[in-house]
Amino acid sequence: MKSGPDLNRFGPIGLVVVQSTSLCNLDCSYCYLPDRQKKRVFYLELLPLLVQRILESPYAGPEFSLVWHAGEPLTLPTGWYDEATVILQCSLAERGAEGLEFTQHVQTNATLINDAWCDCFHPNRIVVGISVDGPEEIHDAHRRFRNGRGSHALAMKGIEALHRNNVPFHCISVLTADAMEQPELMYRFFRDHGINDVGFNVEEQEGIHTSSSMQGSAMEAKYRDFLRAFWHLSEQDGYPVVLREFQQVISLIQGNQRMTQNELNRPFSILSVDWQGNFSTFDPELLSVASDRYGTFNLGNLKDVSLVESTQTDQFQRLFTNMSRGVETCHNGCEYFGLCGGGNGSNKFWEHGSLASSETNACRFGTQIPVQVLLERFEAGPPLTHQPTH
Repeated sequence: MKSGPDLNRFGPIGLVVVQSTSLCNLDCSYCYLPDRQKKRVFYLELLPLLVQRILESPYAGPEFSLVWHAGEPLTLPTGWYDEATVILQCSLAERGAEGLEFTQHVQTNATLINDAWCDCFHPNRIVVGISVDGPEEIHDAHRRFRNGRGSHALAMKGIEALHRNNVPFHCISVLTADAMEQPELMYRFFRDHGINDVGFNVEEQEGIHTSSSMQGSAMEAKYRDFLRAFWHLSEQDGYPVVLREFQQVISLIQGNQRMTQNELNRPFSILSVDWQGNFSTFDPELLSVASDRYGTFNLGNLKDVSLVESTQTDQFQRLFTNMSRGVETCHNGCEYFGLCGGGNGSNKFWEHGSLASSETNACRFGTQIPVQVLLERFEAGPPLTHQPTH
């Protein structure tokens, strides 16, 4: 019997996504951010207030990660992050939070990474995530500069700098239809460039990106074949490219656990803050999005309202009620609920126009197909040695 979602549970805040700048030096074809050509910068003076809002709330937990994201963070100078790190450390110390486990992350397209950036990552203990879509012809079809030039060559220089300076990193790759026919080329790209921690984000319909090359049952079948081939190549080769899509399911199965909800639909498990200090919860992709149905998904500004006060507004109650209905619908009607916890609100909104909906294209690609491929592999028997748990 499936466990029902605990829809009264808020927090703890484990992830804080902060838009250090809205500017991105790329113009990727599938990007959902509307203002990525504008250089708007987060006010560092807001960092002590951000720490205060988190720690004064009942949603604070024993740890959280702050991720600089939602633009290209490295378009700001290294000194900006040096200053931000000092402010964060001082703010946590002033509030007696020395025992709190805090990590700082950056998600970057890697095109600006050089030795100077690696010298910034090391002392500031910044965990690096890069976004690269595979070999040149696949990557450059979508990840281009505004002049139309591909970004692959510069991204590879960034990866070389990370390796040269012994900076560990993980990778996110957006999968489009271009990659589906070439699983071997994709696998060998990661293997040959020493990338062994990969998450596949299947191209989604979201924000200003209103269509996806990965829609339809034919693409679902191709993705299933792609994952099968990718896993087989990893086993055959002995190089453990650990895929996020499989890792979460393996961890749940090995621990005999099931989800009753996930952090993307549980209030104040994630806190997202834009460059002005406006904040939201649920999916970071909903930050500063406006809609006819819900208005803005923002809940207020750090300068004006506490996190608890934001939950007492009509706006939050409308979002929460709709999100809860969507999770309940998933729980009552989807056999994969225990392995995804009710889906992602942003995908429900962008595909169906409502948070109170259920299955999405993102569900099928993000959970259902990887689970099907994984269970097939379990049933086939050993070896399963190249998807180690972290």
